[in-house]
Amino acid sequence: MKGKYLLGSLLMALLGASIALFAYTKIMVKPMVAVSKDSSNVETQNARAYLTSLQTQEGQIDFTYAAELTVHAVVHVHIKMMGAPDNPIMDWFYGDRNSKPREVSGYGSGVIISNDGYIITNNHVIENAESVDVTLNDKRTFTAKVVGRDPGSDIALLKIKADNLPYIKYGDSEQLRLGEWVLAVGNPFNLTSTVTAGIVSAKGRSLGLNEGTYKIESFIQTDAALNMGNSGGALVNTKGLLVGITSAIMSPNGAYAGNSFAIPVTIVKKVVDDLKKYGEVQRAIIGVNIKDVEEEDAAKQNLSEIKGALVYKIVPGGSAQEAGMKENDVIIKFDNQPVNTVSELQEQVGKHHPGDKATVTYIRNGKETTIPITLKNVAGNTKVVTAEMEEASDVIFGARLEPLSSDDMNSLNIDYGVRVKEINKGKFKEIGMPEGFIILSVNGKKVKSADEVQQFTNNGTTLKTIEGILPDGSVLNYKFGKY
Repeated sequence: MKGKYLLGSLLMALLGASIALFAYTKIMVKPMVAVSKDSSNVETQNARAYLTSLQTQEGQIDFTYAAELTVHAVVHVHIKMMGAPDNPIMDWFYGDRNSKPREVSGYGSGVIISNDGYIITNNHVIENAESVDVTLNDKRTFTAKVVGRDPGSDIALLKIKADNLPYIKYGDSEQLRLGEWVLAVGNPFNLTSTVTAGIVSAKGRSLGLNEGTYKIESFIQTDAALNMGNSGGALVNTKGLLVGITSAIMSPNGAYAGNSFAIPVTIVKKVVDDLKKYGEVQRAIIGVNIKDVEEEDAAKQNLSEIKGALVYKIVPGGSAQEAGMKENDVIIKFDNQPVNTVSELQEQVGKHHPGDKATVTYIRNGKETTIPITLKNVAGNTKVVTAEMEEASDVIFGARLEPLSSDDMNSLNIDYGVRVKEINKGKFKEIGMPEGFIILSVNGKKVKSADEVQQFTNNGTTLKTIEGILPDGSVLNYKFGKY
C-alpha cells in the first residue's frame, strides 16, 4: 500500500510538471503565433555615446545603442486562466474528486509605448486570461487592464497605472530592407531582458495564423532567435525604434529553428490607435476576394511579371464595385505603393479607416488603370464601429455569432461561414439550433460574418432558409414560412 501511494505521488509530480509545461507551451507558442513625447525616457548618455561612435565608424555595426535604448521598455506579461480538468491518471489513483478546473499560467512579453503605461502584446498571449500582470525590467509588478484586442492582427493593448515609464518610439517598418540588422527584445523561457540579433530575411509573409474573416498578415521574417515567451516583444532597428511586434516562429518542436516572424509596426500602430480611441479596430476593406497571382493567371491577364493580387470575386455593393472594378482585375498598387502579394495589399489597406479615400492601380486585359476608391467597413458603410455596436451586431435571432478561424475553414474544407457561439431566447433557440452550428447561408446567400446575416435577413426580420453544418461535418438545413 505504501508503495502504491509513493508511486502515486511520483506520478502526480511528473503529471503536474507536464500540465505546467503544456499550459506554458500552448499559450506562448502560436504555433510557435500615439507617442506622447519626442524623446524617450530610456535614452541615456551611454546610449547617445554609442550612437555617436556608430555614426563615426564607417561600416561598423554596433547593437549596444539599440539594446541600451529598448531593453528597459520591454516587460514580462504573466497571465492566469482556468485550465481543463481532464486528468485521467489522478482520477485512477484518487477518484474524480480531483477532476476540477485548475489554474494554469502563461507567459509572454510586452512593449511599453508611452510613459503613462500603455503596453502592446500579442492577442494570443492574453486571450482567455482571467488576470494579467506585468513585471517591468526594474522588477516592479502591476495588474494590467486589457484595453482591447484584435485577433485579426494578433495585437492586444494593455494599460497599467504608472507614470514616467521608459518606452520605445515607433519606427517605420516600410523602410526596412532585406538584409538589414534588427534586434528582438523579450523574455524567452521566463528569462527577462533578453536581446537577440538577426537580419530581415523577408517581408510580407502570410502564415495563416491569425483569426477571423478579415485577418491581416504581412509578417516581417527574420533570423533573430525567438523562443517561447518572446511573443509580444519588440523588434527594433539599430536606432532603437520599434519596427515590429514579435509574434511567431516556424519550428518542428516549438523552439527556435532559424525563422521568426514579427507584425509590422505599420499595422500595429493603426490597431493600437483604434483600440485606444474606439475600443474596436476600424477595419477598412475594398470589397473583393483576392489571391496571389500565379503563372497561369499572369499568362491569362497578359502580365509581364508574376505578381499582384488577383480579384476573383467582387462583393456586391462594396467599394470596388462602386469604383468600377471587375473580376480578374489584378491589383498591382495601392495608394501608389507596389503590391506584389495579397499580404502586401492587406498591409497597405490595413493602415486605413472606413471612409478614407485611396487609389487602386490594376491591370485589366494587359492595360494598367488607376482609379479613386472610398473604403468601407465590414458592414458595408463608412460609419465608426464601437465595441458596443460590434457586440450588438453579433447577436441575431437570439444567437451570438462569431467568425470562423482559418483552422476551422481548413478542417471543414470551406472558405466562408459563421459559427453560432451562444444560444439565448429567440428564433434560433425555438427551432433547436445547437451551439457550434456553422451557418453557411441564409435566405440563399452565403455569409462570412454576423453583419452579413443581419444584412441578408433585413436586420433580423426575414428568415426563409438556413443552410449549415455541424462541427462533425453533418449538413443541416432549415426552411420556414414568413417570419
